[in-house]
Amino acid sequence: QVQLVESGGGSVQAGGSLKLSCHVHGDIGSPYCMAWFRQAPGKEREGIATIDNDADPIYGDSVKGRFTISQGDAKNTIRLQMSNLRSEDTGTYYCAADRRYVGKWSETREFGFWGQGTQVTVSS
Repeated sequence: QVQLVESGGGSVQAGGSLKLSCHVHGDIGSPYCMAWFRQAPGKEREGIATIDNDADPIYGDSVKGRFTISQGDAKNTIRLQMSNLRSEDTGTYYCAADRRYVGKWSETREFGFWGQGTQVTVSS
């Protein structure tokens, strides 16, 4: 079984930076796809970045140019470097994974494994 554990959330002022990490416990196999989602209060969970074992990242429009998704050498960790944070980036950030190349990466139904989430709060 695969378990995902996020870390690195916290509070920061607008314009600041944070780095999130997601550690994968268990063998995700190959091919695989991993992604970061976030959910603001009262809103649906939103896909913001994805990466697969070809290491090609894709970003949502709301974070493009500010966030960077990357993976560790042993493929058991993915990170999300967040820069120039805005108040609208506030939310709970979730790591997601699946054992295949997914079709519509920004949709929650494409991923079978989820972390418990980590809170990011950006104050203006």
